[in-house]
Amino acid sequence: MMSSAIAQLKPVQSGVYKWSNIQVKKSEGRESRKILEGTSAHLDYLEIHATTQYPGAKPSQMHANEDIEELILVKEGTLKVTYGDNESVLGPESVFLLMPQQMHSLSNAGDDNLTYYVVRFRAKKPMNMERGIASGGTTAYDADLLDFETKADGSGGARAYFDRSSAMFERIEMHVTHLGSGSTSHKGHSHIETEIVLMISGETEMKIDGKKYYGNSGDLYFMESQLVHGILNISDLPATYYAFKWK
Repeated sequence: MMSSAIAQLKPVQSGVYKWSNIQVKKSEGRESRKILEGTSAHLDYLEIHATTQYPGAKPSQMHANEDIEELILVKEGTLKVTYGDNESVLGPESVFLLMPQQMHSLSNAGDDNLTYYVVRFRAKKPMNMERGIASGGTTAYDADLLDFETKADGSGGARAYFDRSSAMFERIEMHVTHLGSGSTSHKGHSHIETEIVLMISGETEMKIDGKKYYGNSGDLYFMESQLVHGILNISDLPATYYAFKWK
C-alpha cells in the first residue's frame, strides 16, 4: 500500500513554500506542519514537515526508518535527540543527520516550545549503508561548536556544517549563510545538485529559472537540479538561511 502511494507522488515544484500558508495540526503536547511531499531528480521520495513540541511534551517514540534518511534542523528551542547509546542536546540552527535503521527519539529539553524541521528522503540509487558509516554515520552538528567565517568585505559570512557522503547520497552538503543588507551570496548559477534554502531570518528575493519568489523566516525555497537560481537580501537588516544540496 505504501509503495503504491509513493509511486503516485509527483515531482516537487521549484519555488517558495510559505510558512504562513502551511496548515497546522494540533495533538496532545505538540503541533505539526506538512510542508511538501513528492519526488525529485535524485529522489524517489522527499517529504518535509515541521514539528513543535510544547514544554513537557512526551518524547517521540523510539523508532528507526528502514530505508529513509533524515535531516533534522532546529528552528527554535532545545532538542534532545537519543540515538543508540548516544544523546545530544542541540539549540537553534543545529542539525542532526540520521541514517536509516538508526533507533532514535526526539524530545523537548527546554522550558519553551521546541520547533524543528524534518527532511525525509530516499534516493533513486540503491542505499549504501557502508558508505554512510564510513563517512561518519548518524551525526549531531551543534551550531555553537561550529566556526562562523565572516567575509572580508563585511557583507556576510557562512558556517559550514558538513560536505560528505551518506547512505543515500554520493554527496550531501550543508551550510548557513548570513547576508548583509542588499547583498547576494553569488550571481545566478546552476548545478546538478537539487538545493533547498530554508530561511532563518530576514527578507529575501530568490530568482529561480527567471521567476522571482520572496521569502522570510520559516519559508522554504526549493530549486530542482540544473535550474538557474540566485538569492538577494532585500531588507535593511541581515538575512540568514540554511542551504543544503545533494546528488
